[in-house]
Amino acid sequence: MTEQERLELEAAAFRALVQHLRTRPDVQNIDLMNLAGFCRNCLSKWYKAAADDLGVDVSADQARETVYGMPYADWKAKYQKEASAEQKAAFAKGKPE
Repeated sequence: MTEQERLELEAAAFRALVQHLRTRPDVQNIDLMNLAGFCRNCLSKWYKAAADDLGVDVSADQARETVYGMPYADWKAKYQKEASAEQKAAFAKGKPE
């Protein structure tokens, strides 16, 4: 595999992951954090960090919109629910001390 092929495969996998997350707004970020240790916000921060590393001008809001498919405030208003006590407890338990 060439370096270009690897990059293209990784980019395609990223796009597929982002598209999958956009089709599942019922899955809350806290659920992702509790299960996988990352969420949409983490993914947008990694995207921004990669842009910074390459010297590409991407704001935090632009990175979030890339992941969420809409402005973050709109996604929160439309889809985000208050975390349950159980979700909050599981999140607190999984955080490193």
